Amino acid sequence: MAQQLLMPKATAVWLVDNTALSFDQIAQFCKLHPLEVKAIADGESAQGIKGLDPIATGQLSRDEIARGEANPNHKLKLSEPKVRVPDSKRKGPRYTPVSKRQDRPNAILWLVRNHPELKDAQISRLVGTTKTTIEQIRERTHWNSANLTPMDPVTLGLCSQIDLDLEVERASKGRPLPTAAEAGATLEAAQETEKLGYNFDREEEKEIDADAVFAKLKSLKSDRKDDEDDDY
Repeated sequence: MAQQLLMPKATAVWLVDNTALSFDQIAQFCKLHPLEVKAIADGESAQGIKGLDPIATGQLSRDEIARGEANPNHKLKLSEPKVRVPDSKRKGPRYTPVSKRQDRPNAILWLVRNHPELKDAQISRLVGTTKTTIEQIRERTHWNSANLTPMDPVTLGLCSQIDLDLEVERASKGRPLPTAAEAGATLEAAQETEKLGYNFDREEEKEIDADAVFAKLKSLKSDRKDDEDDDY
């Protein structure tokens, strides 16, 4: 990892105010343009920036500054750091404690069954396994397939619910919407439901005969009159 100057503009402000280095030397050391260093010296730039002493931060020595002041062509060099910061390791599969490694196949089986949209790389990130193991569990060729039981990796403590939701969301992006058959739709089409309850067979409807209706009413009236006469 290459060394980098901390707060270059604040360092330039300090060098302008406290040394006799040229603008080009300060610009080269602080990775700035010479005109920008000149603007700092003229008070036109970095007015609100407090100077940072590179000697106090261990990035520049007094001897190096003296050599630069004595020779305008001298290029300032960063001092070697006293403490080496190790390079960050490349991210790999999630580390799984030894006590929980026996639960990984069960978690993989649960993910394969409940979230088939997840890719092998995503499953590997969640539970810290290999692509070979995932393929064996998918194809039921794992040495312990007969004894595996699907178990939620969140419950097992192999990953967090947030990580699982994030991977599922990533896998779902770009997928086509499910069809009615895939979603298990049971609703009938609107054209079909409009006919329900209103599809009468007009041929079976009986025609109403007005004469027969009035004749029946007359017979009822006559029967009632005869009953009243019998009462007297």
